Amino acid sequence: MISWSLLDMARVPGGGELRLMRRGAEFSIRLDGNELMNSRLSGSEQALARLACERIQSRTAPMVLIGGLGMGFTLRAALAELGSEARIVVAELVPAVVAWARGPMAEVFGESLSDPRVSVRETDVGDTIRSGRSAFDAILLDVDNGPEGLTRKANDALYDAKGLSAAHAALRPGGVLAVWSSGPDAEFVRRLRKAGFGVDEVGARANQTRGARYVIWLATRGS
Repeated sequence: MISWSLLDMARVPGGGELRLMRRGAEFSIRLDGNELMNSRLSGSEQALARLACERIQSRTAPMVLIGGLGMGFTLRAALAELGSEARIVVAELVPAVVAWARGPMAEVFGESLSDPRVSVRETDVGDTIRSGRSAFDAILLDVDNGPEGLTRKANDALYDAKGLSAAHAALRPGGVLAVWSSGPDAEFVRRLRKAGFGVDEVGARANQTRGARYVIWLATRGS
């Protein structure tokens, strides 16, 4: 059995410490001992992009915001779904995660970061949401552990009433806010509806048809 090796560490602003680990061809990003993502388990992140992009396929030159770069699963799935006129902004808070994507995990990311449709911003996705009004056709949030944050307390502001109101304003009419979560949250669904969204809740698996179960919310802004 090949043992895990530590490749790098990075502090999360206002949070803990991320660790990039490798075992053979397998990568893992961990926060203070908890595994946040693994290069072998991408099903739910891919579903996040696929389900959201399906809802905006009829739009010409859609503008998509992805919160959190991670291992690029959501980004690559969005690129596969969207046409050549689409534009994708990825907001990643931790600069080291972007450096890992271009360095030790370059094989995992392939050509996705050099795709002309993609721009990566090393910033808090919340700031990007708040600065845009009717700017996006879809906002995909794979940040922290979902509404029940794990990485940093400040992420809760994405999912509270004020954060959801900002997301609603940042979407174009009929736009979609897609949120990944480690589990269900009835109170979060109520907040989404109170913010003016129509809400669908979809289950997803860590590895397509097997593995851990997660939740994706597809919240649609009215026309």
